[in-house]
Amino acid sequence: MATLQLVCIQGLDLPDLLLETEMRGSSFAELLTIPQQDDWVYSDGNSASCVAFVLEMYKATGLFDPISGSIQVTEFTIKDAYSLKFFKNNSRRLPKLCNDGDDAELPFCQIRGRYRMELPGYNTMDPYPHMNERCPTLPPKYSRPSDC
Repeated sequence: MATLQLVCIQGLDLPDLLLETEMRGSSFAELLTIPQQDDWVYSDGNSASCVAFVLEMYKATGLFDPISGSIQVTEFTIKDAYSLKFFKNNSRRLPKLCNDGDDAELPFCQIRGRYRMELPGYNTMDPYPHMNERCPTLPPKYSRPSDC
């Protein structure tokens, strides 16, 4: 828990942060693995990526209930967001303009664009407590272990 307190220390530059982390018996690598909390406020205010902002709205509307208290959407990637099993599976219910002029019937709505979007794993994952908090992943494919 000592490393979590490092997050609250203000005014440290990176070298000072590295030194403080080491003095507390931890490592910078361990510090980087602490799941970001949705309610953290930074020196310049609240901060969220575009996908976290959308997922915060999902969370506020109850899509993650009854486990919303154990979901930190700031830990989600874009792939995690579109993989959530929150979307309807009936492409015939999409407005006509979604697949208009395309020779492939997509399960999601792509209105414009020269290239067709590919969303591997679209609408396949049920949310679970502490989702994505301990999942190693790197762009561009965001591959991760099967137990994540």
